[in-house]
Amino acid sequence: MSPSRMKPIILNNTVLRDGHQSMAATRMTTKQMLPVAPVLDGLGFGVLETWGGATIDCSLRYLAENPFDRLDKLKAAAPRTPQMMLLRGQNLVQYTSFPDDVVETFVRCTAKHGLDVFRIFDALNDARNLQVPVRAVKAAGKHAQGVVCYTTSPVHTPERLAAFADELADLGVDSICVKDMAGLLTPRIAYDLVKAIKARHKLPLAVHSHDTAGFALASYLAAIDAGADIVETSITPFANGTAQPDTVRLLSALSGHSRAPQFDTDKLHELSAYFDQVAIELAAFMSPANERVDSNVLKYQVPGGMLSNFRNQLKEMKMETRFSEVMAEIPVVRGALGWIPLVTPTSQIVGTQAMLNVKFGRWKNLAQNTIDVALGKYGRTPGPVDAELRALAEKKSGQSVVTGRPADQLPPRMPALRAELAAKDLPATDDVAVLYAMFPRETEALLRPPAAKPAPTSAVAATPAAAPAKSPVAVASHAQTSGAGPKHFFLSIGNNRHEISIEEVTTTS
Repeated sequence: MSPSRMKPIILNNTVLRDGHQSMAATRMTTKQMLPVAPVLDGLGFGVLETWGGATIDCSLRYLAENPFDRLDKLKAAAPRTPQMMLLRGQNLVQYTSFPDDVVETFVRCTAKHGLDVFRIFDALNDARNLQVPVRAVKAAGKHAQGVVCYTTSPVHTPERLAAFADELADLGVDSICVKDMAGLLTPRIAYDLVKAIKARHKLPLAVHSHDTAGFALASYLAAIDAGADIVETSITPFANGTAQPDTVRLLSALSGHSRAPQFDTDKLHELSAYFDQVAIELAAFMSPANERVDSNVLKYQVPGGMLSNFRNQLKEMKMETRFSEVMAEIPVVRGALGWIPLVTPTSQIVGTQAMLNVKFGRWKNLAQNTIDVALGKYGRTPGPVDAELRALAEKKSGQSVVTGRPADQLPPRMPALRAELAAKDLPATDDVAVLYAMFPRETEALLRPPAAKPAPTSAVAATPAAAPAKSPVAVASHAQTSGAGPKHFFLSIGNNRHEISIEEVTTTS
């Protein structure tokens, strides 16, 4: 079918999730969202992305909000437009894999709170890690969207990525998304990749990109001409740069196009004016660097959602002057780990290891998550892991490489979670249990706040991290400060808190 006979392109909107995650470290509060949720609901977007990604972590860690409460309120305020979340496959919305019963319970709880579309990806494009979440979404009667994580490397080709759509279709997904998390998708490749997938499958196809390298708008136009069904936009100032292209900007670019959709641009401008005020309230978490076109991403491939935090992370580590060194180390780490795509959690894992390599020497200190990737605990890497690095990981962990589906090694955990919550006199409900599984300290703090904790009085005051302007990355005091052996630190990176150990590792030339 020629583009002239195709239906108007569907626009999804990301301003309530990826837009502010990419531009403002995920700090938009529910209170800031609710006034405009009904307006967004009435504009005709295909879906509103409102949940998942880093929003759950940030709601608990920084905003003192129950993320399920946010979902309930947004569903009540915007009941007509389907709402979507970003789900990291077997990792849920964390950095590690969870047992199947936790994954199934999380999906069931989220569906119960009204979420409509689950966008499910695996950072390695390993379909085995998508089996259980896709099955759980289908069992809940919701829409399961499978994701092709787009990247470039010596082992990735458009043909290989298009073939991965076959594996997604075999899982029974309801639609497919090409997720270009770092803004690497060029117009010609976008056209060819969409054509290739649409030739293989009749499933609806969405294209998601970031404008970090300045390609996204042109790539969307190419994807639309190739037959994509959906592309994704945001609203300024939480648009463009490291986020998705602005909706009005794309509509203008589609002027005169046979697939141009109809939107009330006056209301879109009103929304932009409202979000300008929100951006003032979130100024501590925004940076002009996130708004500019950055060709360096073509080499380093760091996603937009991570770039908005990474400069602050290095500042907290007193390494801000070594930004270029760390960025240059990222491709080295990525290649050694089998050319894994850079998307949460792998982007943060690679970024963390690159920082450790620059600070202490290459492979002198291995983060636990690096060891886990090298040993196959996250799944099958696209290319082979560097033999020296794998040997170091085996030596440090005392473990061998995982060859099967990683979650098969994880015993059921829901009964133990409920028992632990009951022992702490906390609600042992499924909602609480799945949040506790991922964020135990933060969930307990939310449910058992300090007695003297003052009530928030404004949107800004509702953000505990907003005063003072703390970076979303910090190194807490280490658990061990003297004596022999490794030093243990708690490191918050990209909205997630990790325990890392630092010890000298002797390597041979």
